[in-house]
Amino acid sequence: MTVKIFKPEACLLDEKLKYGYGIAVENGEIISVDESSRLIASYPNALLEEWPGLVLIPGAVNTHNHSFQSLLRGIAVDRPFLEWRDESLYKFSPKMRTVDIYAGALFAFTEMMKSGVTTVCDFFYLHNEGIESDEAVIQAATDAGIRLVLARTMYDWDGAPAGYVEDVSTAIFNTETLMKKYTGGMVRVLPAPHSLHAASPAMIKAGYNLARKYGTTYHIHVAEEPFEVEQVIKEHKMTPLTYLDSIGVVDESMVIIHGVWLNDLEIKLLGDKGGQLAYCPSSNMFLADGVTNIPAFLKYGVSIGLGSDGACSNNRISIFEEMRMVSILQKVHTLDALCVNYKDAFRMGTIGGGKALGLKIGKLEVGCKADFTGIDLRNLSMQPITAAGNQFLPNLVYSMQPTAIKNVAVNGRTTVRNGELQSISEKRVLEKIGQTMQHLEENL
Repeated sequence: MTVKIFKPEACLLDEKLKYGYGIAVENGEIISVDESSRLIASYPNALLEEWPGLVLIPGAVNTHNHSFQSLLRGIAVDRPFLEWRDESLYKFSPKMRTVDIYAGALFAFTEMMKSGVTTVCDFFYLHNEGIESDEAVIQAATDAGIRLVLARTMYDWDGAPAGYVEDVSTAIFNTETLMKKYTGGMVRVLPAPHSLHAASPAMIKAGYNLARKYGTTYHIHVAEEPFEVEQVIKEHKMTPLTYLDSIGVVDESMVIIHGVWLNDLEIKLLGDKGGQLAYCPSSNMFLADGVTNIPAFLKYGVSIGLGSDGACSNNRISIFEEMRMVSILQKVHTLDALCVNYKDAFRMGTIGGGKALGLKIGKLEVGCKADFTGIDLRNLSMQPITAAGNQFLPNLVYSMQPTAIKNVAVNGRTTVRNGELQSISEKRVLEKIGQTMQHLEENL
């Protein structure tokens, strides 16, 4: 394929502004990072894409989302967790057809891409139409132009809507079918046993075994709410992570979601075993889940990525928002202004997310995927910036407004330019949302 050179005003390299630098891309990967003039000389036949006035940074990575929940935003707000679940998810999701699942995913993916997200892990459990439901999410990601990791959920608690539930053998077959089908390119599939309260021990082991077989991570909700901790202690006389370790599923393949109510020993156990955390601070605040002990996770060497969670439990889906939230929430919770700094937060939203998904993303380095976000250096929310550029990264984390996010490129292809979607029209997305909402209203 033809080499493409991205020529911004500056690149964020090693967390510092480098003016006059650019990126050369081929086959969706970074092949060179150098001064733009040198790149142009080295690749005289390359396509040149100029991003004037912009700083090119790694694209943000959303390590935990539920795309269909974007359709339920604004419904059952300001409720306790179980009431929120019953009045939004359980009430509306059984009515969703494949076209509605597609609409919700297209809605979620385009909105977050406009907010600078280039890769999303969609923890997807709404299988009203079986594997066709998964394919609808994948098609939406393809049409939007975003990189997708489908955390294909394995769920066998019969207290949930029927579309969530599969027996163990069916869940294994459907998940493995998708894992075999999507082995590279812009889509990857991971197993995701839902949680200790919604997946049996046999289901959790099945998800773990698939991850080990195919060399992936697996994702699982752990200790989001006190009720799960109480349930596990009552049933197994152990706390959640200790129990998961007792059945042999805690190791470097594990990525837990939330981890709000883990104790210090459990966090150390996760770190010792090489497990990771996908942290969703805004969602935990919105649902009054509690505050995850992020300083302890950092202390024990747990790698952390950031997630938005579903858009009806946040209700924004911006990882730059989560960078800000992880830092300021932990500061006020611990009364320690140093516990999570802006560099920690930025790494969680980029490199940490890439690690949790097993992808070479979140960095501007040769061999990494060509996933970029372009930030308007002169947007008021990014000012002031002196000639040395030392304020850029703190301002990116703590003060940047969405209006500063101008361009997005995924796999070397520009998907957002000057704030406008390039791969699909926003009008079409709105039409799809409107059609689905009409259907849901008419069929309650």
